[in-house]
Amino acid sequence: MRRSASARIAQMQSETGVVAALTHEGAGVVHAGKAAFVMGALPGESIRFRRQRSHRQHDEARLEEILTPSPERVTPRCRHFEICGGCALQHLEGSAQLRLKQSQLRDNLERLARATPLRWLAPIPGPSFGYRRRARLGVKYVERKQQVVVGFRERNSNLIAAIDRCEVLSPPVDALIMPLRELIVGLSIRARLPQIEVAVADNAVALIMRVLDAPSDGDRQALLEFEQRHRVTIYLQPGGLGTVQALSLNAPALWYQLPDSQLELTFLPTDFVQINAVVNRSLVSAALQLLELTAASRVLDLYCGLGNFSLALARHAQQVVGVEGDKALVERARVNAIRNAIANTQFHTADLSADISDASWLKPGYTHVLLDPPRVGARELLPRIAQLAPQRLLYVSCHPATLARDVGILVHEHGFDLLAAGVVDMFAHTAHVESVALLASGKDKHGNRDRA
Repeated sequence: MRRSASARIAQMQSETGVVAALTHEGAGVVHAGKAAFVMGALPGESIRFRRQRSHRQHDEARLEEILTPSPERVTPRCRHFEICGGCALQHLEGSAQLRLKQSQLRDNLERLARATPLRWLAPIPGPSFGYRRRARLGVKYVERKQQVVVGFRERNSNLIAAIDRCEVLSPPVDALIMPLRELIVGLSIRARLPQIEVAVADNAVALIMRVLDAPSDGDRQALLEFEQRHRVTIYLQPGGLGTVQALSLNAPALWYQLPDSQLELTFLPTDFVQINAVVNRSLVSAALQLLELTAASRVLDLYCGLGNFSLALARHAQQVVGVEGDKALVERARVNAIRNAIANTQFHTADLSADISDASWLKPGYTHVLLDPPRVGARELLPRIAQLAPQRLLYVSCHPATLARDVGILVHEHGFDLLAAGVVDMFAHTAHVESVALLASGKDKHGNRDRA
């Protein structure tokens, strides 16, 4: 009887090899027969490893020993790094992380887009720790231990890592893991509270607790005392997003600032905002520099959210039109425009993955386009954007492969020029690659090639 692949792997002995590269998930790649992906290993290192799980093109393997360490290896600051799946690269020096991500962006553009930018932008840097203002933490009551765990998933597991603090969460939430564990274990609904979402604003901290059963009066009192002691605002979510309600009546409105543009933007605790507040400020400022707006510019901001880019651009343009699929976010963008006394914006709700050819806002005259789509990219929009022939198009991306795919379409099918590209340090210590690409439609309004 033939043994299964998993059974064969279980019988395998340790192997040695040299790490050739990192995967997009941060695992070291060893080419020793069938490729082995080894979490915790870095390029150039000689290691001892053992294969654990088989896939068609590669095996997953466990790092057993580092025989020759990389000069770029550092000691992870978080003592839970080897267990928690929240970070993948804390063992790699910060500037080396950015070089890795720039290399991944370059590889995707060359391989998928078959395009190279006229210039590479310097990486937009950010804080390495205490930066994450939005997060979803899992919660699990372990009955046999009479304990609660709060945190991210373990690596390669659905289990929640038992951590006591998180180095990448924004203060004060980074130090609230243990207090939350102690709070929840004392609640009557401790086994019915599976998740906590975190939203850290410039002025307040919101914790949205998913509750599958209604909390008792005693639970509510404990939650109120936790709020006051730790200066946070607790929200309860018994169902969908529409059921989120503040525990107390005096919950503050959340806001964050973009000082360079003299903006203060309000948001709800469940709204999408960029994960890294410091990097977001730098990214908005970089967008303004790259687009080179004038007082006559008319800008189309696609996937505009609550106005994060739109309102800053409006400070420097004749008009900005923002479009977003989430009606609630569009309403928030309108409110933020009024709040900041900005009168040259319009905001529309539209499904940007559908046919928008009859949309009232899609008409000639836009000089600039900013595009910030989800991970799937914006393939459906590209022909419409090409028809607008903007002087400059700035594509902000959270996935280098879909960015490269879309850049390739714009360059090879629609005649755009790829002027510049670079990475953004939005997610330090993770394998997530945030990036920007600046394109021009190939001809300016005088019919000349735009190579600025």
